[in-house]
Amino acid sequence: MIKIIAIDIDKTLLTSQNELAPATIKAIKAATAQGIKVVLSTGRPLIGVTAYLQQLGLDNQATEYVLTFNGASVATTAGNVLTEEALDYADYIELEALARRLELHFQIENNERLYTANRDIGEYTIYESSLVGIPVSYRTPEEMRDVLMPKGMFIDQPELITAALAQKTLFAPFTQRFNFMRSAPFFLEVTRKNVNKGNALAKLAEQLGLTAANVMAIGDQGNDLSMIEYAGTGVAMGNAIDSIKTAAQHITTDNDHDGVAQAIEKLALN
Repeated sequence: MIKIIAIDIDKTLLTSQNELAPATIKAIKAATAQGIKVVLSTGRPLIGVTAYLQQLGLDNQATEYVLTFNGASVATTAGNVLTEEALDYADYIELEALARRLELHFQIENNERLYTANRDIGEYTIYESSLVGIPVSYRTPEEMRDVLMPKGMFIDQPELITAALAQKTLFAPFTQRFNFMRSAPFFLEVTRKNVNKGNALAKLAEQLGLTAANVMAIGDQGNDLSMIEYAGTGVAMGNAIDSIKTAAQHITTDNDHDGVAQAIEKLALN
């Protein structure tokens, strides 16, 4: 029986207009009424999730949960942090130097700000700032020593990200220590090696006395793959990339045609 539904936010929970569809709200409230934990699972910071938690009636609760920064942080929606794992300053220096070698913009994101060492602030940094409602700050690498760093992001034009990923000899020394996830064509997110949505979801399920068999996960992009593979019921959005569709047991409609609502109604509700 499904007891947890983990749902990615961008291009999954939300429509292309970054809105919650009425059918999605209705299905999620029906699930929570049956005692199912609906866990928004995202690369976003908490500030970029709060408005949707409020619309779903899940905000400020001691027994409802949210997974942010691709699993680097798991907390109650009331703000009690259950698990947190961040990059350290040495990690940052290495990753920022890698970005410069790849000629990509790079940023650090936490619950307070986006931090960039690029004076020429990238257009996708501004996009992310607007999307999640978080300010941008320029900081030199030396000024980053005491900044909490749950997640880094290589950000640039999609073709530049693709070209950078093709430089496997540059990435190879880093893959044993870091987890690289392409969450959008223009975002390549990076966390500590074992930090991902699947591992975070497994830790939450264990704390709740549940197993993967009790978990449904819904997503569309590369940073959702680990939770789709972990969940006993993995659901790919109709707009998902091919690797998500291959890993999932079910494929629903896309994010503009109530894909999340249809999956919940078909697979989770009694």
